[in-house]
Amino acid sequence: MTAVIDKPAGTPRRWAAPPRPTWEEEPSRAGLAAKGIALSFACLAILFPLWIVVVTSLSSRRTINEAGGLVLVPKDVTFIAYQELLSGGQVTRAALVSIFVTLFGTLFSMTVSVLCAYGLSRSGTLGHRWILMTLLATMFFSAGLIPTYLLVQSLGLTDSYLALILPSAISVFNILVLRGFFMGISQELIDSARIDGAGDIRILLRIVMPLSRAVLAVITLFYAVGYWSAWFNASLYLNQQDMMPLQNVMIQLVQRQEAPVGLGQAIKTGQLSGLAVQMAVMVMALLPVAVLSPFVQRHFKKGMLTGAVKG
Repeated sequence: MTAVIDKPAGTPRRWAAPPRPTWEEEPSRAGLAAKGIALSFACLAILFPLWIVVVTSLSSRRTINEAGGLVLVPKDVTFIAYQELLSGGQVTRAALVSIFVTLFGTLFSMTVSVLCAYGLSRSGTLGHRWILMTLLATMFFSAGLIPTYLLVQSLGLTDSYLALILPSAISVFNILVLRGFFMGISQELIDSARIDGAGDIRILLRIVMPLSRAVLAVITLFYAVGYWSAWFNASLYLNQQDMMPLQNVMIQLVQRQEAPVGLGQAIKTGQLSGLAVQMAVMVMALLPVAVLSPFVQRHFKKGMLTGAVKG
């Protein structure tokens, strides 16, 4: 007869661990293979059109005519389209306008956004709750296009580069992301700086901003891409063709089939293909974003998630 030995009193019972959710389980080989295939198709769907655009922009007029339009396989590679576009005509001026608006507008937007977000992240700031509620209200209610145009016109900003910056200078979403990140910084660290005699500006420049490089890089990229890709404000507030940014010149070239100033004769005489010019302008418009994005890609997860969750 087998004796049954009881556990001493107070011994904790061992309960079976609850099953983990499906997404926390180790993926199987079939799952990994399926993910690899899906990602490969996604990358192919993104890179294949870009490849066609780049190859067509580098193709001669004869190669484009033989292909019947867009070129898939590179042949007779030539940079004549880029040479003509960057020879000092309308496209060159439009590119310089876009660069100027992007740099100045991003600097202005980041300065205002950082100052506003830091002020709203400090609980003792005068009227910060009312200012925050006002900013949140603008995310759901807008005055509309006509009042905005009348305001810009009454301020005398039409036919000026400020009309490309001021109407869209501030993004409330970006301010909220910055505010959430700033609120996650240790209050004890800021209090110790105040004890040492540091003011708000010095705390912001020496402590808060160095600790917020990730979110600052992400928001800077958001503003820069927004300014570089913007075209609506220019079409609405600018009447002079020489002031148009690169995106508006690309619209005129691709949609309206209007050759840029200085290229019309080259296209008519057969020296240059109009399709190659269109693709070259597209590459010029996409190139800055494609070059800058990888440098801030590693900051996206930390910058966006931390700023959105904390606070």
